[in-house]
Amino acid sequence: MPRSTALLLAGILMASPVAAHEVGAWAAASSAPAERSEVAVAAIDGKAYVVGDYNGATELLIYDLAKDVWSRGAASPYPVHHTMAVGQGGLIYVFGGYVNGWDATDKVWAYDPKTNAWTPRAPLPTARAAGGATLLDGKIHVVSGSVSGRKNTSAHEVYDPAADRWSKAAKLPTPRDHLSVQAVGGRIVAVGGRVDGDSGKNLAVNQVYDPAKDAWSEAAPLPTARSGTASAALGQDVYVIGGESNHKTYDQVEAFDLPKNFWRSLARLPTARHGFGAVTYNGRIYTLVGSPKPGGFKSGTVEVFDPKADPATR
Repeated sequence: MPRSTALLLAGILMASPVAAHEVGAWAAASSAPAERSEVAVAAIDGKAYVVGDYNGATELLIYDLAKDVWSRGAASPYPVHHTMAVGQGGLIYVFGGYVNGWDATDKVWAYDPKTNAWTPRAPLPTARAAGGATLLDGKIHVVSGSVSGRKNTSAHEVYDPAADRWSKAAKLPTPRDHLSVQAVGGRIVAVGGRVDGDSGKNLAVNQVYDPAKDAWSEAAPLPTARSGTASAALGQDVYVIGGESNHKTYDQVEAFDLPKNFWRSLARLPTARHGFGAVTYNGRIYTLVGSPKPGGFKSGTVEVFDPKADPATR
């Protein structure tokens, strides 16, 4: 075998998922007090916050990760769905989303748990929904998504919470919506998603942003192309969970090891769903609410993944 062919084959094998046996285990937790989907979920100080709803609910749902107990917070200023949220500095920041049906908004809000109140912040330079947002070095990167009309934007804009100011960064090479965006190892991973809001056009693309170079590079593709996933960073891995296509929801759980550019398959999500969110707490991943069917259904499901536990019986 020629050396070039051998090297190519080795690279393909390294990028392929390993699924010799299930890794980790899932457990059920207390259901949310209201069913939701197409939400944003973010966490600060041991609590997860569920923001927005496809069906127009505005009340903030708050989940105590240690106590497995739910409470409610002040309603968001207006109905919104497909919004993006990040917790930082004791506040929950909420970016964009769809309002009045499918109009992308540029509004940004900060929720303060201490005062149970919402405060407007500097608007997004590019109004959009169904993108990804993640915290890196104290700043929040909002990546891609869709503008009004559901056409994708490649915008990559960076919010400084301390200054309440925006700057621009290198555009995402493959614009998409309903993607997963997570920071890990000092970089940002943008994986999966769909083209112009069409879940029949799911993508496996995986691109990594290096802030030192202000540049994106290609990485090993997502083994199962899907959109509407939940995601979380734990250790050096980005976990991509669930999702949908135009005919099914997914229970796949796949983890991307950034340093090794390598995917592995894990114990499957007990309740296949999309339009939900995930946060990490004490080495576990908590998945909150979402739709068990393609489209605009909803649930209050909460399921928790422990990557170190023995595989659950299925």
